[in-house]
Amino acid sequence: MAAEWKGKSRGTVLGYKIFIFCIKKLGLSTAYFVLYFVAAYFCFFAKDSTQSSYYYFRKRQHYSKFKSLICVYKSYFIFGQTIIDKIAISSGLQSKFTYDFDGVDSIKEVLKQKKGGILISAHLGNFEIAEHFFGELEEKDFISLLTTDTEHTAIKNYLESVTKKSNIKIILIKEDLSHIFEINAALTRNEIVCITGDRYIKDSKYLTQELLGKEAKFPAGPFLIGSRLQVPVLFVYVLKESRKHYHLYASRSNAKYKDTDTLLKEYTESLEWMLEKYPLQWFNYFDFWNSNKEKE
Repeated sequence: MAAEWKGKSRGTVLGYKIFIFCIKKLGLSTAYFVLYFVAAYFCFFAKDSTQSSYYYFRKRQHYSKFKSLICVYKSYFIFGQTIIDKIAISSGLQSKFTYDFDGVDSIKEVLKQKKGGILISAHLGNFEIAEHFFGELEEKDFISLLTTDTEHTAIKNYLESVTKKSNIKIILIKEDLSHIFEINAALTRNEIVCITGDRYIKDSKYLTQELLGKEAKFPAGPFLIGSRLQVPVLFVYVLKESRKHYHLYASRSNAKYKDTDTLLKEYTESLEWMLEKYPLQWFNYFDFWNSNKEKE
């Protein structure tokens, strides 16, 4: 089992071309149909992620062996659907989807304060379509995403050539920490800086906290930034609820200035609540709990 997140997602340009052809020429239903075979492929040939996913369902969600195996397949299938949905929405098919909101007023309140905010999310659901939830807001171009530049360049270039350009701005994490200045600049512009808090990279600084009954490592950066910049912090997730329906959840942290431990605890509590409600949509396919030595 992979001991840590390696920083890259699987996939090829050809695979994306096939799905985009299906979406544009044959419809979403055909693209979803192809996923039945793609999900099965990953179950058998993506050994590390399959083992990690099985462990999550079997040991942390406490499902039976059979149910855990079925859930591994379903998780791959839903993950594929979220990718297809993201491409479809970015290609002008947004009207084919419906959306619910829980807590969007919290985001509006943060923007009204005119000092920006930190949004901590997770590899849960389909956050990359979040900007399409915010069309009703008066403020535009207000989201910056803090990320590493480790995705395959060829895939990124291809997707940019066939989909509508996102309004989300990208802030790259750099070894010289210069991204901190970009974060401060974004906050000064009353932007919300989005960071994922559930993917620790080996040899980087981390914090520990229990999640689903077992201690795990979390990247320190999101919680140090969130607790020290004296701006509002929110937890936001976008979950798929049915074939063409999504639900956004947003809640505000009550952690005080420099109280990193409380911020992390609040985050893990919110993440656990979401994992209980949407167990199949945590697409963190690596050994999150470092469970190599734990027996079945």
